[in-house]
Amino acid sequence: YWHFPSKQSLLETMADALLSDVALERPAGKSWEAVVKAAAGELRRAFLSHRDAARVFAGTVVASENTFRVSEWLMEALTQAGLTSKEAGWTTFTLLDYVLGFTIEEQSLGTRDAQAPPVAEQLRALANTRFPHVARAVEALVDPDFDARFTFGLELLLAGVRARKPARAR
Repeated sequence: YWHFPSKQSLLETMADALLSDVALERPAGKSWEAVVKAAAGELRRAFLSHRDAARVFAGTVVASENTFRVSEWLMEALTQAGLTSKEAGWTTFTLLDYVLGFTIEEQSLGTRDAQAPPVAEQLRALANTRFPHVARAVEALVDPDFDARFTFGLELLLAGVRARKPARAR
């Protein structure tokens, strides 16, 4: 506690530092979707840049230049898409929650104990016992193409935003 008054203060400072290189240069002349995709990609790269970075960030609420810059970038794009300020704020948090959760899961798959059976093997074994729907999808659940999986989830969120847009903004 020489430099920080508490552990929470240290974690908040670390979380803020993770975003120091995110959303520095807004894509000029890009659609709201391109801006959201760029921000989500930059957030994911920032969280993947350090072990457990997404876990550190997920446990904090940081009001700082870095966090507000990222939020401003997203909320401006979403309001330009036709969402209200409230919807843009909630959507920004939903996007952040998606990126955090996805990145936590992505990183956790690579940090398992060497003695433990691989996750894919465990999922297949359990699914095949009595969960037929899971068994049919298990290969998709353990697909190591995290980029494709991330893009798929992000596209689902964007489809939801497009569906919420007022008719005048479509």
